[in-house]
Amino acid sequence: MVETRGTQKSLQIGVGILAAGAAVALLYYGRAFFVTICIASMIAFLLDPVVLLVMRLRVPRGLASFVVCAVSLVLLYLGAVGLYAQGQEIAANLPAFGQRVNELVDAAAARMEGIENTVYQSLIPKRFQENASVPPPETAAAKGKRRRAAQPAEPSAPPAIQEVRVQQEPTSLIRYAYDYLREFYLTLLMTSFIPFLVYFLLSWRDRLRSRYLLLFEGEGRNAASDAWVGIGAMVRAYVIGNFMLGVLLTIASALLFAAVKMPYWLLAGSISGFLSLVPYIGLPLAMIPPLVASLTATREPAIYVYLVVSVAVLHLLALNLMYPKLVGARVHLNPLVVTIALMFWGMLWGGIGLLLAIPLTAACKAVCDNVESLRPYGRLLGD
Repeated sequence: MVETRGTQKSLQIGVGILAAGAAVALLYYGRAFFVTICIASMIAFLLDPVVLLVMRLRVPRGLASFVVCAVSLVLLYLGAVGLYAQGQEIAANLPAFGQRVNELVDAAAARMEGIENTVYQSLIPKRFQENASVPPPETAAAKGKRRRAAQPAEPSAPPAIQEVRVQQEPTSLIRYAYDYLREFYLTLLMTSFIPFLVYFLLSWRDRLRSRYLLLFEGEGRNAASDAWVGIGAMVRAYVIGNFMLGVLLTIASALLFAAVKMPYWLLAGSISGFLSLVPYIGLPLAMIPPLVASLTATREPAIYVYLVVSVAVLHLLALNLMYPKLVGARVHLNPLVVTIALMFWGMLWGGIGLLLAIPLTAACKAVCDNVESLRPYGRLLGD
């Protein structure tokens, strides 16, 4: 009897390990599909209160869902147009950015060369330096100028060859676009399904919920209903909390950048504010937009120090004061679980996995909290 129980327990453990391995493999190889479903579900949970608000005007749920989705797409389009306009201005100033980067590289090389000369003079005795008949080293700035001047100009081709190139350019451009889009074909295809999934999840919410609950009986149905409500509340709290925090960081960053008359301060503030919310690597990411935008505007080191310090202060304030109140208090995950979740989902799904790690883990905790047999796992994940 004891051996039979031990064998059954070992068999259950083995089956569980195989099932977990199969689930991980399925999540990895089907990441495009599952990421699309997760994003669409989160957007649907987020927009559902807005649909209910529109339905108070005695609008059918299908029409209310369509109106909310359409307005959301229009707002998303307007934001994309604004970013595109700012991107066009930045693209027009790319030569100035390139020149400034070359100057910074030459200056850094000159400083490194000066350090090398200082070390050389301090370590080698002077009598050896005087006897050595070595010409003075060329400065880094001179090397940079000589390198740019030594670049050969492109030879002008005969008129016949130029005509052939002009005729072949559209073909090469089309081929380049095809090769580029082919790599992201699956991602673009899955992304195109998101608006339709969101609409059907919103318009069919009541039917989906009722048929989902029919899969359970007795107390399991109540637990499934509570888990559904808990996941929806958690997703809305997490997304809205992060959005509010991102808006606050955007406003504060834009005001600080505008105070020093930094170009593209609104775009840099928006990107920096929301990049600051990326777990663990948000601080270095948030520093990149203002530093890049300031390359052509100033040469004073104090401005760069001001930008770095201001971004760091905002990030620390948001992480330690505002994030626990707006987001952390509603997610209830301990720091160890958050770190492991970021590692796990980042390994499976890359960058998008880092963004979805916390809501997915919090959703698992919401399910565990509402299922009697899984509550110990919920307490293990909790803070």
